[in-house]
Formats: sequence, structure tokens, C-alpha cells
Amino acid sequence: MRIVGEEELRAAVPVGAAIAAVEAAFAALARGEARLPPPMNLDIPEAPGEVHVKGGHLAGSPFYAVKIATGFYRNADRGLPTGSGLVFVGDAATGFPAALLLDNGWLTDLRTGAAGAVAARHLAAPGSLSVGVVGAGIQARFQLRCLAALRAIGDVAIWSRSPGHAADCAAELAAELGLPVRAVATPEAAVRGRSLVYTVTPSRAPLVRPEWIEAGALLVAVGSDGPEKRELEVGVLAAADRVVADHLGQCLRLGEIHHAVDAGVLRPGDVVELGDVVLGRVPGRRHASERIVCDLTGVGVQDAAIAAVAMAALGLNPAGALPDAPGARADP
Repeated sequence: MRIVGEEELRAAVPVGAAIAAVEAAFAALARGEARLPPPMNLDIPEAPGEVHVKGGHLAGSPFYAVKIATGFYRNADRGLPTGSGLVFVGDAATGFPAALLLDNGWLTDLRTGAAGAVAARHLAAPGSLSVGVVGAGIQARFQLRCLAALRAIGDVAIWSRSPGHAADCAAELAAELGLPVRAVATPEAAVRGRSLVYTVTPSRAPLVRPEWIEAGALLVAVGSDGPEKRELEVGVLAAADRVVADHLGQCLRLGEIHHAVDAGVLRPGDVVELGDVVLGRVPGRRHASERIVCDLTGVGVQDAAIAAVAMAALGLNPAGALPDAPGARADP
């Protein structure tokens, strides 16, 4: 089994390839060409920390993948990253281990940013985008990096509970992307007047109110990947002209949609899935003033897709495709 480190993976998987793979994975999911087990969430309240296990297999792919990603938010006080993780890649022909991708959560961060970019491609208003970001962690960076690969960005406003984090994130992205990026003092200032808003926090209390959402805006909710997390007041979804899920069954248990359904302000039948939008089965943005909320809880097919891109880029072939492989046994 090949063990691959983060530095090698960063060099192997470009942003454009990640976006294309994730978009194709959503389409495959909508066509019924993906196997997707329910995600497992493990909370460790003493830390406090959370562990997410997701996986999947795309029909025809030589590999399946199981990903573990963690969020331990007091790590910053220890001088450590708050997130980590790894991806196990198995041979879909034999079931044997093929590789262990020790990415420290980098592939998860990239595939999550890629999903946000896919949502923006199909659902955001045309033209240059005025972007607001609620949160200033690693996903603030990845969402904007991936978005910049697809769309023109006019300016960016970033808010964080920690003003210093927002200032650091703004300075970093301004230098990296060559865009006007500034920190703002309130979440409202990051949302009002913006044509595209990302929420990327682990909040368990709503941060965004419906009256802040601009006509014609797309709001991509990323941070709420557990049943207790929420970044939006349920009125945000109630007031939306369209609500889009990365995977409806999952969003009825996790994310923003399940809070709105539980509150009785949204019906599951009113929600469309991003894969159907990608395939053109349902239209994306229908008119210029449409307010759209896209709930991205993170789907295992994204992990399978990004793992397959990494394996191909690294030239790693499934053992099941190699005749007379060393150590092969005739018995099961």
C-alpha cells in the first residue's frame, strides 16, 4: 500500500481538476451512479472536537474511498491546526488497500471548496461577483481560491468572531488572489449588498438573518455539517426563492435544511439537488432577482472523486488490474 504525504498531494491535485471531479461526482450521484453510505459523526465534547467519516464509490471507478476528517477547535491555542485527517483508498476490484493519503485534511478542504465553486457556477448571478464570507478559517480561503478559478470577483468582505483572524485572512487572500479583500466588523456587513455569500463556521447558533440577503444573491452554507450546527436563521431558507441541497437525504439529517424542515418553514419536496442542476434536469438560476440558498453538508462521493484524481495524478494503479501481482493468493 502506497503512503502519500500532504506535500506530494498538494503538488498532484490542481484546483481545476478538483472542481471538474466534484462536479462530475454530483452528476453521477444524480444519475444513480454512486454508492454512498451514511456519514458517521463522532463528537468528543471533552476536547471539544468532532470526527467525520465519509466515503463512497463512483460507478466504473477503480477505487473506493473512506475519509476521516477532524475538527478540534482548541488546537489553535496549542499552536496546532484545528483540522486534520486522511483518506483510505481501496481497490474496487479486490477490496485490498491501495493507498493511504495522509493529507492532514487538505483533500477534504479542497473538495469542499470545489463544491462551493460548482454551486456558484450554476446558481450565482452572472457577471463579476461581490462576495461576503462569514468565517475566516481554512474554508474561507478554499472557497475563494476555488471560486477565483471559475468566476470574476469584484471585491470580498470577511467577518470573524476574532477580528484578528478576519484581518489576517483578508490580507492573505488579497495578496494571493490580487483582489480587494477587507475585514468587516459584523456578519451583517459581510452579507448585506453581496451577490454571493459563503458561511464557513462551526457555529451552533444562527449568524445570518433573512433581511440581510440581497435580491439576486446566492448564499452557500458550508459550515453546518452536523445535526446541531447552524449558521442561518430558518427564516433565511423560508424567504429563499429556491433551496438547493448537495444531497437531500443527508441534508434532512444535517445542515441548514433539516432545521428549516423541523421548524415547519420548508418542505423537502421544495428542495432541489445540486446534481440535478448540474445535469440540467432542473434549471439553475431562473431570474436575476432570485434568492438562492445552497446547503453543502459534504457528500462522500466528493471524497471518492478527489481521491481518484489524486491516484491518477500520482500514477497509482489498482492492484486488481495487475496480473501476477506479488503476494497474490488464489483463495479468498
